[in-house]
Amino acid sequence: MPHFYNMTLSKTSAVTCAVYGNFSAPKAQEIVVARGSTLELLRPDEQNRLQTVISVNCFGLIRSLETFRLVGANRDYLLVGSDSGRIVILEYNTTKNIFDKVHQETYGKT
Repeated sequence: MPHFYNMTLSKTSAVTCAVYGNFSAPKAQEIVVARGSTLELLRPDEQNRLQTVISVNCFGLIRSLETFRLVGANRDYLLVGSDSGRIVILEYNTTKNIFDKVHQETYGKT
């Protein structure tokens, strides 16, 4: 019985969604972009070039991104919608340099 393996040779370069917010600190201006199934946190450096802080591969294709802030909070949360039928709320953890999953909800597969 044959087994098939699918592997992408090059990373997706087209940005499908982008949002800005304060994910790591109250005054930090950062951008989160979705490139297919990859989620990237970008931050401008001293020369005003965007530097990648973290790049994470997700299981499904990212369809939508939004930011929101809870009342009284000083950092933004990231709301991610994917084609796998899930909405996930993520928080950037500065000490571990990862996106922590705060909540996940299934709404239906597209």
